[in-house]
Amino acid sequence: MITGGQRSGKSRYAEQLAEELSERPIYMATARIWDDEFAHRVKRHQERRGDRWTTIEEEKWLSKHDVTGRVVLVDCLTLWCTNFFFDNQDDVHGCDVDNLLHAMEDEFERFIRQDATFIFVTNEVGSGGVSENALQRRFTDLQGWLNQYVASKADEVILMVSGIAVKIKNLPLAPSQGGGIVDEG
Repeated sequence: MITGGQRSGKSRYAEQLAEELSERPIYMATARIWDDEFAHRVKRHQERRGDRWTTIEEEKWLSKHDVTGRVVLVDCLTLWCTNFFFDNQDDVHGCDVDNLLHAMEDEFERFIRQDATFIFVTNEVGSGGVSENALQRRFTDLQGWLNQYVASKADEVILMVSGIAVKIKNLPLAPSQGGGIVDEG
């Protein structure tokens, strides 16, 4: 798992790692294109990756894709979480964060059951102050708890700070183990 703030170098680091691990990595894009500026960002990312990558666009149901035996970069968990969050909004009550978190954990578990090497990129959305906006606080809670869950499952976790990778978790693999979640970016 590779985490950090916006523009900390997470995606670039994750792409370099995936390319070190595979000649033909998979890029699983979870983003929804909501405006022209974001579409331009997505295009820049695609051009940077080039033809070496297999791109799968999937907003929510990662587990429906067979990635067995591959290196898979999921970019990013924050946008994946956003898709679940906003698809489950009730204008009056918001969303049930606890139930939504459990649903996301279940989908995550179905996905990582595949024998593949996974690299997950995410954002540290709770590193700032507490928002005055209730909707934003619910999302920050959900994202923070999801990040904690994924980090608990990860073999390695990297925190990106100003383009510098800081390893914050490293579990050595037993000789008989392979695959798993790689948390370097």
